[in-house]
Amino acid sequence: MLTKIANRGRFDIDMYDTSFRLRGKTYDYKIQYEAIKKFMVLPKPDDAHVMLCVGLDPPLRQGQTRYPFVVMQFKKDEEVTLDVNLTEEQIKDKYGDKLQSHYEQPLHQVITYIFRGLANKKVTTPAKDFQTHRNQLGIKCSIKASEGFLYCLEKAFMFIPKPATYIAYEQTASITFSRVGGAVSALSTFDITVLMKNGAGSTQFSNISREDLKGLETFFKLKNLRVKNEIDEDANLLKAALREEAMDDSEDEVVGNKADRGSADEDEESVDEDFRADSESDVAEEYDSNPETSDSEDAESVVDNEEGGAGDDDDDEAGGDDDEERPKKKKKTA
Repeated sequence: MLTKIANRGRFDIDMYDTSFRLRGKTYDYKIQYEAIKKFMVLPKPDDAHVMLCVGLDPPLRQGQTRYPFVVMQFKKDEEVTLDVNLTEEQIKDKYGDKLQSHYEQPLHQVITYIFRGLANKKVTTPAKDFQTHRNQLGIKCSIKASEGFLYCLEKAFMFIPKPATYIAYEQTASITFSRVGGAVSALSTFDITVLMKNGAGSTQFSNISREDLKGLETFFKLKNLRVKNEIDEDANLLKAALREEAMDDSEDEVVGNKADRGSADEDEESVDEDFRADSESDVAEEYDSNPETSDSEDAESVVDNEEGGAGDDDDDEAGGDDDEERPKKKKKTA
């Protein structure tokens, strides 16, 4: 055994010349270095932990379950002092400058350097072209009910801790931004659906902060990935619908105003008609073609006034018999 690394009693890592061993309370795995296909260092967004993700092929097996990735979490500020059980000459002859005999630095860095030296594998880190709106490298999201973090690497997506999911950009057919309809958080979060090429299925990453939308869209286009933004399309449709509704309301208001104006015009016209009718009547009386009738009526009226102004009954009786003389009034005696 070249070295042994303990992670606060949760598991031990025994590192050998051609393999390493993971020993925990309930498991014990021996893995050949040649089975390591990927080695990723992924800072956790809490700024307190770092996760190391080891991609394996063939994957680990536990019963009928296959595990293509081993994810280890370490405290970011946990320091360790470690000596490799090899002489300086052995290290120089076999590993060159890829391995040192002594390490004194954070634990996650020591493990990374030793894995890189012994397994001769490239260490992958998140792409420098993307950060979240909080200047972090991992995006908080979920796959179905499992919460985790999505990382944008130079050549792939990586979701951890479980289900650990790796999707290469070259295997991606398209990426769709969408929003869950009717959800309370629909305005603050969105989903990403990654469609694989050759009918290999799709993976959806849910509940991503809306503030990371533009950054992700820009990054995907930078990687020449096909992007469909259904959120902007829905927003444009909503704006168009709101504009149409506003126009309809405006038209209804104009029609209503016209209706009110029409009613007022009708009232004004009726007043004008009454006024014109009175005027015509006055003109007819002033310029009557039969002036004798008017003079006769005026004369009769004068006679009635001179004779004491009898009541209506007297007028009816007078109109009934023109030859009958009206009786003379008796003089009062003292």
